[in-house]
Amino acid sequence: MRLSFVALLLLAAAAAAAAPALAQNYPWCAHIDAGADEAVNCGFVSFEQCMATVRGMGGFCMANNTYRAPLPAAGPTRRAHRHAAPKPS
Repeated sequence: MRLSFVALLLLAAAAAAAAPALAQNYPWCAHIDAGADEAVNCGFVSFEQCMATVRGMGGFCMANNTYRAPLPAAGPTRRAHRHAAPKPS
């Protein structure tokens, strides 16, 4: 009994310490007619991918107005090399 309580405590601590999931942010959103409501899924990389999902479901695709493209990764930096002055002969 004591061992299962300790295991449960460790499991709860591990779950609490896990990093929260970040929301997906992609450039295209699918708006799907769900009766009285509308379901929105902004998880599409391209318009074609979005349309392939909504085709036949009574929906449409629209550009995500909250999408922010990731910043380009910084390339390798170049260091200036110092060359020793030529030795006099």
